[in-house]
Amino acid sequence: MAAAGTIAKGQEAFPLRSFFRIPTERCAHSLGEILLRTLITGGAGFIGSHLCERFLAEGHDVIALDNFITGNRDNVEHLMSHPKFRVMVHDISEPIEFHELIDNVLHFASPASPVDYLEFPIQTMKVGALGTHVSLGIAKKHKARYLLASTSEVYGDPLVHPQTEAYWGNVNPIGMRGVYDEAKRYAEALTLAYYRQHKLDAHIIRIFNTYGERMQLNDGRVVPNFIYQALRGDPMTIYGDGSQTRSFCYVTDLVEGIYRLLFTDFHEPVNLGNPAEVTIKEFAEEIHKLAHSKSVYIAKPLPLDDPKKRKPDISRAIQVLGWEPKVGREEGLRRTMAYFQQKMQKTGKL
Repeated sequence: MAAAGTIAKGQEAFPLRSFFRIPTERCAHSLGEILLRTLITGGAGFIGSHLCERFLAEGHDVIALDNFITGNRDNVEHLMSHPKFRVMVHDISEPIEFHELIDNVLHFASPASPVDYLEFPIQTMKVGALGTHVSLGIAKKHKARYLLASTSEVYGDPLVHPQTEAYWGNVNPIGMRGVYDEAKRYAEALTLAYYRQHKLDAHIIRIFNTYGERMQLNDGRVVPNFIYQALRGDPMTIYGDGSQTRSFCYVTDLVEGIYRLLFTDFHEPVNLGNPAEVTIKEFAEEIHKLAHSKSVYIAKPLPLDDPKKRKPDISRAIQVLGWEPKVGREEGLRRTMAYFQQKMQKTGKL
């Protein structure tokens, strides 16, 4: 158990005080520049931490709000000395008040990997329902822009390929994955209800498989699993026959799409992902080659409700945002592998 005055993450604990900074009230710059304040829930997570970097680079005051169930202090440690950045340790499923003006609210708090949302099923449902409600309430009170991080999982095991935003999905609501899928489907419905009833400036992204630096080594997703196994020379686990497909988007491309969508007046969901589709078996071989690995492949049964196909139709993103992914899979994997290699060496896992 963590000592008083600390917050636990896995088996580690760290002082809360280092995460808090005196808020800077919104004011006009001496040259007339208006300072913007952006709240990012899940800001210490994989994607959330990259968003914190982007909004700081754009000159915003950034508040990263996280309860550190799956977030990681290391993801934001390099930002702690930035004068416009602070972290608040809080569960967004619980009410919270902000006295300073908030201009943008981005709701990215949620366990997102199968390992995490199966370990925290109730928290996953709560942050999708109550957390979305609380964060929408903050945006409504402050008349802020709002962006919901939804997911390609709303399509379930799709019967339409590639998946367009018009597709309603094929989701098993009581399956093991349903806690995540249905939480996000509910969050989308609630967000659009706030847009329609309260005229909230709300936006929804559906994130397809995204990878890059700061993913967790043990989060159960295919990229960290394969890279970890390949670098160590452990057997690389392929579920099913490996013919199922995925489409992998590098994190900086995703962040660019998110930033563009927030400042549009478009309010329907938008797919963000890389449409370059690859089978899991081919993907394993790519990582095996990049890592110069001696790993062998082993097969395990395909998990229940695991999607057989996953590829975004990004026509809407191209039309509305002028956005397409720029980083190729080989380059993105090289960057990600270098990060994991350094991380594994540091922790004695390599």
